[in-house]
Amino acid sequence: MKYLITGLGNPGDEYVHTRHNIGFRIVDALAASAGISFEDKRYGFVGRMQHRARWLILLKPTTYVNLSGRAVHYWLKKEKLEPDRLLVIADDIALPFGKIRLRPKGGDGGHNGLASINQTLGTNAYPRLRFGIGNDFPPGGQVNYVLGEWTDEEEQALETHIKRAADAVLSFVTVGLERTMNLFN
Repeated sequence: MKYLITGLGNPGDEYVHTRHNIGFRIVDALAASAGISFEDKRYGFVGRMQHRARWLILLKPTTYVNLSGRAVHYWLKKEKLEPDRLLVIADDIALPFGKIRLRPKGGDGGHNGLASINQTLGTNAYPRLRFGIGNDFPPGGQVNYVLGEWTDEEEQALETHIKRAADAVLSFVTVGLERTMNLFN
């Protein structure tokens, strides 16, 4: 069995430690746990790992978050996968910091990356893992908050939350979405 695990984020050093790049960081944690590295491929950095007889294609799109649909569509077609074998990892301001929520489908919730994927695939019926980044910003400050770096306190707690999210990804490919939702939501 094969899965496309896509972490959303923006390429470039200036975005590495931003809240919007949590998808990249979770995919990086999976790669590190498997001792693999990424290759610069079409529309993204790609790594391949195996977990309990399942192949995970790890994707960090280089299209920037707002055009993530291009990368996801390309890699689903290239790997001959249906959307139910896709898991998109994205930041979510509607969830408290560090909380994760898995869903089998859904709207974009104002997330431009999910909107791009929904539009490009022509469906919102694909699994997603949303990682809470909180919403501690003043009116009109959402963009600066999302593209801002984690506070020192958040950064200290992040490793534990990222590990839990990575464990949820491995659970998803091993025992399926329903059981993983029961375990991690």
